[in-house]
Amino acid sequence: MKSYEVTHIVTLEETNVVGNVYFANYFRWQGVARESFLRDHAPGILREFEGGLSMVTTDSKCQFFEESFAFDEIRIKMRLIQLRPKRGRMSFNYFRVRGATETLIATGEQGFLCMRKDETGKSFPCPIPDELYNALRQYAAVETQDQALEPA
Repeated sequence: MKSYEVTHIVTLEETNVVGNVYFANYFRWQGVARESFLRDHAPGILREFEGGLSMVTTDSKCQFFEESFAFDEIRIKMRLIQLRPKRGRMSFNYFRVRGATETLIATGEQGFLCMRKDETGKSFPCPIPDELYNALRQYAAVETQDQALEPA
């Protein structure tokens, strides 16, 4: 399965008093992966944001298997697991990288909904812009592609 990958080096500020990475950072890294994806695969979306589009996170979760620590190299692999006309769902696998070895340390998911403001400033759900929709389809999980990509 094709995944979008982002590599991150853990900083001291991301650790807690015990020395391991504070759990909330995994959620922040989901946002970093999503924004990096936009930069790399749908750069025109920034103009859409300036025009009133927003991508609202509807839910997010993580399951943790192993700890990570300051200066660990973390590879986040993001895939599309659901795509509807106005919303989508991404999966995230977090790997600690040591040399040639990748160890799965956490998994997560995040749902999003596209919204647009009208002339009164009120937000309402809207279709995912074509540039983003087409970019996301390239990263669909193979085993769910036929089922998950059908319009709702």
